[in-house]
Amino acid sequence: MSLKHASRHAVALCLALAVAASPAAELALEGSKLVVTGMLDGSALPSFAEQVNSGRVRTIAFEDSMGGNAEVAEAYARLIREKKLVTEARGQCHAACAYAFLAGREHRFGRGPGFNALLIPLVRRPSAAELQAGRWRGDDGPPAAVEAVAVSVTSPPAADARPTTEPAAVAPPPREAWQPGQGVVFTSTPTLFGRVYNTYWCDGSQSTDYTRCERLTDADPYRLGVLTP
Repeated sequence: MSLKHASRHAVALCLALAVAASPAAELALEGSKLVVTGMLDGSALPSFAEQVNSGRVRTIAFEDSMGGNAEVAEAYARLIREKKLVTEARGQCHAACAYAFLAGREHRFGRGPGFNALLIPLVRRPSAAELQAGRWRGDDGPPAAVEAVAVSVTSPPAADARPTTEPAAVAPPPREAWQPGQGVVFTSTPTLFGRVYNTYWCDGSQSTDYTRCERLTDADPYRLGVLTP
C-alpha cells in the first residue's frame, strides 16, 4: 500500500464517527443555496447529486453536521469541486462535514447571530510548524497536515525487511489515538464589535465546550486558508 493510500486509509478511519452522533442528512433548497443538515451518511447523496447537477445550486450550506462517512464525504467534495460551488458552514461542522466544506471554491462561515465551529480531526496536537506548513484548503483531498499526522501512527517497515511483490499490510491507528471531538477547531463567535475568530486544539473530552480546549495562537483561519474572504 502506498503512502498516499495509507494516509487516506488512516484518515478514513478517523472520519468514522458513531452514527448516533447526528441525524441522517436532510436537504432543503433556499433559492440557489442547498442546505445540508445532519450527518453525511450517504442517505441523501443521490438527492444531493441530482440537485447539484441541475445547475440551480451555487452554494452548499452545511448546518449542524457532526460527522459521517469518509467515502461519502469524498463524494460530496468531488461534486462540489466539479461544479466549482461555494460552501458555507453553519453551527457545528465536524470531521466528514469539514472535508466536504473545504472542497468549496470559496468556503466561509455562515453569517448572522449564530456561533460556528469547524472541527478537522487529528490524532495528535499539531506542532506550530505542522500547523503553518499544512495545506488546509482541501483542493484535492484531506489537508496534508491531517494526512501526515494520521500516517505517523502507522508502523514503518523494518530496515532489513526483504522486498516482496505483495502490498505491505498497514497497521490501523490505535483505537485510543483518536476520539470524536478530537482535533483542531476553528470557531467564529458574534460580538457587538463583529465576529471573533479563535482556533483550538481539543482532545475529545470537552464535547463542544471549546473554552476548555487549548487555544492555538498564530492560527488565523483566513491566513491558513480554512476560510476564504
